[in-house]
Amino acid sequence: QVQLVESGGGSVQAGGSLRLSCAASGFAGSMYCMGWFRQAPGKERERVASIYTYAGNTYYADSVKGRFTLSHDKSENTLYLQMNSLKPEDTAVYYCAGRWYWHSPTCPSSRDDYNLWGQGTQVTVSS
Repeated sequence: QVQLVESGGGSVQAGGSLRLSCAASGFAGSMYCMGWFRQAPGKERERVASIYTYAGNTYYADSVKGRFTLSHDKSENTLYLQMNSLKPEDTAVYYCAGRWYWHSPTCPSSRDDYNLWGQGTQVTVSS
């Protein structure tokens, strides 16, 4: 079964850290683009970070730059998001997403351009 499975969400106080994992399974090779999106109640789903796995090009939303770090382990076909200095406004459901083929080392920003999604994991940051 082709799937992305997230783990690592939870509840922390402001200033704390969490590490999200996204394990890809059911297919050979790597997806061209993988990333994390998040959706807070009443808000649109937004891209947090993404990586073009074949070259390592990364993107971070301005709101998380300097605090979040994205990495991809090709051997394990797993995507990680290290989140430090968490703020209450980071509270959301975080979704892992992947794109099978992409023509550019700049991964797409729109959720509509991603082929495969995980089930989501809740991150709650209290003040």
